[in-house]
Amino acid sequence: MPKKLLLKHLEVPGIQSLDVYRQQGGYENLKKALSMVPDAITEEVKKSGLRGRGGAGFPTGMKWSFLAKPPGVPRYLVCNADESEPGTFKDRYLMQRIPHLLLEGMIISSFALGANTSYIYIRGELMYVYHILQKAIDECYAAGLLGKNIMGSDYSLHLHVHCGAGAYICGEETALIESLEGKRGNPRIKPPFPAVKGLWGCPTVVNNVETIAAVVPIIEMGGDAYAAIGVGKSTGTKLISASGHINKPGVYEIELGVPVEEFIYSDEYCGGVRNGNKLKAVVAGGSSVPILPGDLILKTTKGEPRLMTYESLADGGFQSGTMLGSGGFIVMDETASIVKNLWNFTRFYHHESCGQCSPCREGTGWMEKILHKILDGHGEMKDIDLLWDIQSKIEGKTICPLGDAAAWPVASAIRHFRYEFEELIKSGGKVNRPAYATHAG
Repeated sequence: MPKKLLLKHLEVPGIQSLDVYRQQGGYENLKKALSMVPDAITEEVKKSGLRGRGGAGFPTGMKWSFLAKPPGVPRYLVCNADESEPGTFKDRYLMQRIPHLLLEGMIISSFALGANTSYIYIRGELMYVYHILQKAIDECYAAGLLGKNIMGSDYSLHLHVHCGAGAYICGEETALIESLEGKRGNPRIKPPFPAVKGLWGCPTVVNNVETIAAVVPIIEMGGDAYAAIGVGKSTGTKLISASGHINKPGVYEIELGVPVEEFIYSDEYCGGVRNGNKLKAVVAGGSSVPILPGDLILKTTKGEPRLMTYESLADGGFQSGTMLGSGGFIVMDETASIVKNLWNFTRFYHHESCGQCSPCREGTGWMEKILHKILDGHGEMKDIDLLWDIQSKIEGKTICPLGDAAAWPVASAIRHFRYEFEELIKSGGKVNRPAYATHAG
């Protein structure tokens, strides 16, 4: 059985409540952390090799160590719960099912960073999850786990949940900070980085829900033991949102290093491709990562089994590799239309562009229109090269990564599935393959 660190108490009845969570050992790791020197907690997180679980994969302990600590200036921890990436739904699952795990991680992490006020910025559409979190926070205040002198220590923390207003761009940390300050959620130019000048001009750390929740088992087992799980620099466990043309969609906690083929076909996880169909393509890390055809997602450039790790999925660069990203694992079988799905993604990025950078603001719209033209039966062969040219003029030329997120799926779809574009153009859009809707139901 795979080792579970975050979801091990998932099936315990009533685990949402503080009483049941504490019966399972909840907040004992907070008690342990409060007996440690804050810098020692950061060192354990460094030893663990934990990397940001929101998509970037940056070492968490290193990010914490960058936090400026000028005397007399408050510091903040902000949890990025604005989960809006198509194909990704693991954070809302964690918050909905085991809210106190996130809260315990927030308190431990805030203590380590010297933050006395912290925020959970949640996607505004998830109001039912907001109410679950707020109830859990109220329980913590009543039990002395939040507020002044937590567990009899000299540490105090106030924790707030803030609802966003439905903007995907606010998943980018500086846009999130702008929104939290009451402004329009536009990304900031960096530097300065949030670790130096973040929320209200003060040093701030922004971490993903899963990243913060993982701090709890790291304190429990120690950084070295956590690092022993996984492969190389991909340590610990990872939540994967599995959807698409598979027999068992859902959220799975894997030990990093599981072969992709095992993850897709094992009854322990996805249970194989639906109806016994052939695997056509996989989006491994949410809609913003390159799509790979079935043969490339299963094998590396050396012919070795591709693993569910940051490094193995990236093998071959963008020519033949992809990214683990946020773990939004979308499987497409032989019946799926790559072009229709690409149009869905491109429409999303056009709609969600904040408009601050002209390559993204204009380029996403052009790509959407060209893809619609092809699907509508009016495409020309030169449109494929035009799409390629437009995406190349967006990638790497915007303030935040949304431009890259819009460009990479287009580039990889043309690179690996150009024949589908050509088929649609030659047939006047009459090649009838269905699109797979990535909405998490």
